[in-house]
Amino acid sequence: MNDLKEEIKSRLAVEDVVGQYVELKRAGRNLKGRSPWGVDKTPSFMVSPEKGIWHDFSANKGGDIFSFVMEVEGISFREALEKLAAQAGVDISRYRGGDKDVMKKKLRAKEALVLATKYYQACLVRNREVCEYVFYKRNLNRETLAKFKIGYSPASGKALLEALKKRGFTNEELNSAGLLNQYGGDMFRDRMMVPFIDTTGNIIGFTARVVGKGEPKYLNTSDTILFNKSRFIFGLHNAKESIRRSGFVVIVEGNMDVISSHQAGVKEAVATSGTAMTEQHLKALSNLTTDIRLAYDGDEAGVRATERAIMMAGNLGIDLTVISNYHGAKDPDELIQKDPKLWQQAVEERIPAVDWLLNKYEENLNLRSAPDLRKYTDIALKLLSYVKDEIERAKYEEKVAKKIDLPVDILRQKGNRLKTALDEKAASKIRKKPKTEVVPDHIKKLENSLLALKVFGGITKTDIPFDVPENDARLAELELIFNTEHENILEPNYEKEAAELFKRYEAEHKKDKINQLKIQLAELSEDDEAYEKLLREITDLQKS
Repeated sequence: MNDLKEEIKSRLAVEDVVGQYVELKRAGRNLKGRSPWGVDKTPSFMVSPEKGIWHDFSANKGGDIFSFVMEVEGISFREALEKLAAQAGVDISRYRGGDKDVMKKKLRAKEALVLATKYYQACLVRNREVCEYVFYKRNLNRETLAKFKIGYSPASGKALLEALKKRGFTNEELNSAGLLNQYGGDMFRDRMMVPFIDTTGNIIGFTARVVGKGEPKYLNTSDTILFNKSRFIFGLHNAKESIRRSGFVVIVEGNMDVISSHQAGVKEAVATSGTAMTEQHLKALSNLTTDIRLAYDGDEAGVRATERAIMMAGNLGIDLTVISNYHGAKDPDELIQKDPKLWQQAVEERIPAVDWLLNKYEENLNLRSAPDLRKYTDIALKLLSYVKDEIERAKYEEKVAKKIDLPVDILRQKGNRLKTALDEKAASKIRKKPKTEVVPDHIKKLENSLLALKVFGGITKTDIPFDVPENDARLAELELIFNTEHENILEPNYEKEAAELFKRYEAEHKKDKINQLKIQLAELSEDDEAYEKLLREITDLQKS
């Protein structure tokens, strides 16, 4: 794997890879630009062509071309490797050994899907009835058709099969690509075809809408060697540039909602394509932005989906809001057909997801009824337990207490009791789950500065208890940090700076440790053996 990475690096200059996303200007031996994550007011993104690395001082991220593509595209290392290998013209299979057969199958599946897409596109323009459906009933324009590679699958049972067999494909290869049904005929017939395109631009499957009458209305590719529905996000390939520029993403329910939204100018729209949102979906999107806006229906299914999303988002630091003002339309697609500007307006008029969900439960429950009041209180407290910010949670607790005409202290006491009444099986899973320490950005930034001073500032008096990294890319990143932070200082006093920085680091680290312990304490009841121990630890830290 290291040989493969090094060959790719030898063919791709870091400034060329980064330059596809960030406008870079010369700054001495380095290059400087604005953060692709839009968090800096002045250019603070540095690239060292000499070292082959980058560092974003505003977002506190850095590394080589692989880490950059992973961060900016929101993709896995494997996906970044494949993307950069293709860009560099490197044949990955030469480095895979036993994976050569799998790679060959994937390559043939990709080739079949590309040809199928072109075949479907050709079929659409030759069919007048389907063109009328697409252009007049669905109101899609030619630009949208080209952008999403929309086509049409003929009603004949083996039209695609016969076309691709003439190109040398076997039934086994077409089946691996998800193009055949269980009887060996075409999977898709008499449907408007929209390819599934991954973030690296590969076609990995299809979503197909019936043109006339028939069930199911939508038919999607099943999981294959290329397609996994629990990870795939429809429209992200077309949306990611707009998401990076605007700083938000809109999650809609249907694939047609995505297509209509892009045509209407809201190009940040994506969908989870026929499956419920998973934590993998949210994590992938949170790599691009933490401003996630849900455009779900207000029915029972939409309420449940929003509730699940809040629970998952609570642990990822995501700002989750809901788009709800559809001006009488049932979904974004219908609203866009009514007036695209109303959809643009609705996207801006979102409300916090917790507020929206509480309002929905208030509408559907009779708060004058004791059973409904109890149900509302239990739901609200469960919901608020996923709000990590203490001040924000306190505000919601006050709001709920006022709504049910109950002192907020009593509401909080009930909340604590509900936490201790969790199902024992679920509670044991939580206790057994390994805790991974996440270093906050501001502390990580101090660590980077201290390490840079230790390695390149010749610090001897101040004891900086961090190990010097052996990784060349990490050392190069620290050198870039050191040079950038001290480039305009005429007479630097590195020892004094290190001592002051370390004092700040210790204070911030202690503060963060206390906050983490308080979160753990809130999950325990006062009868728990660990409660007193945690309480003493917090008190000792506060006194020190």
